[in-house]
Amino acid sequence: SSRAFETIFRIRYAILGNPKISIMIPNKDHREELERCINSILEKSSYDNYEILVLENNSEEEETFVYYEQIEKNPRIQVLHWKKEFNYSAVNNMGEKEAKGEYLILLNNDTEVVTRNWIEELLMYAQRKDVGAVGCMLYYGNYAIQHAGIVLGLGAHRTAGHTHYKMGKDNLGYMGRLCYAQNVTAVTGACMMVSKKQYEEVGGLDEEFKVALNDVDFCLKLREKGYLNIFTPFAELFHYESQSRGRDDDSANKTNGERYEKECARFREKWKKHLEKGDPYFNVNFSLDYSNYVIGGG
Repeated sequence: SSRAFETIFRIRYAILGNPKISIMIPNKDHREELERCINSILEKSSYDNYEILVLENNSEEEETFVYYEQIEKNPRIQVLHWKKEFNYSAVNNMGEKEAKGEYLILLNNDTEVVTRNWIEELLMYAQRKDVGAVGCMLYYGNYAIQHAGIVLGLGAHRTAGHTHYKMGKDNLGYMGRLCYAQNVTAVTGACMMVSKKQYEEVGGLDEEFKVALNDVDFCLKLREKGYLNIFTPFAELFHYESQSRGRDDDSANKTNGERYEKECARFREKWKKHLEKGDPYFNVNFSLDYSNYVIGGG
């Protein structure tokens, strides 16, 4: 049973075989954050058949390249170089082409593994033939929730937003939803597993979404192909959000803010019918202004 209700169960699917996992981490400088992320993977992961691809894009600090030389001595780790302007989608699409794994994990460099069997918890769902992307529970450093699934249309921009945002780790969530795996419309690319085959089937990440909403767009493309996207709270990581480049919607950064607005407008146009119909996993009686399931309508 889950901790929410005796009649809502935690299911553990058997892992089929020992498929290779490619963990793709875009990075520009921020050596300490990247080192913390990689060390947590190497030291805490119980799954052993994986490679780490650091997707280097335009770092400038010497210590970053010194660190790259150190980590590339590990046969699990390879540094790939992207020399064009930063485009999160394009950088990951480059990494996918070089990835040797049957499954991919898109991972931010400002994350840190908490759960030892995080890879197995994602893989047990990603191996299902009806499943596309699988996302995990992400916490801020104080264990406030950063990601527990994404709802279409949620938030001020009416694009997509995270549910249960900044709730405490011990909170059960609405109807216990923080305590069991469930279907969701989308999960964040800060930590997302998907099969390489499905990644290619939907054409990878849309490079028109250079920084924001590319993960939600990707998940919607998977849904259009008939796949389910899943959030599981049993794979847990810290996410020290957007330390590397700043928040996309940061009003203090005019360039970031303008770019974010353009990408929001493009998203609303591309997925207009889906937004009008509403998220299939979010009751229409809940307000789209709040992440914590407040009655009020969209």
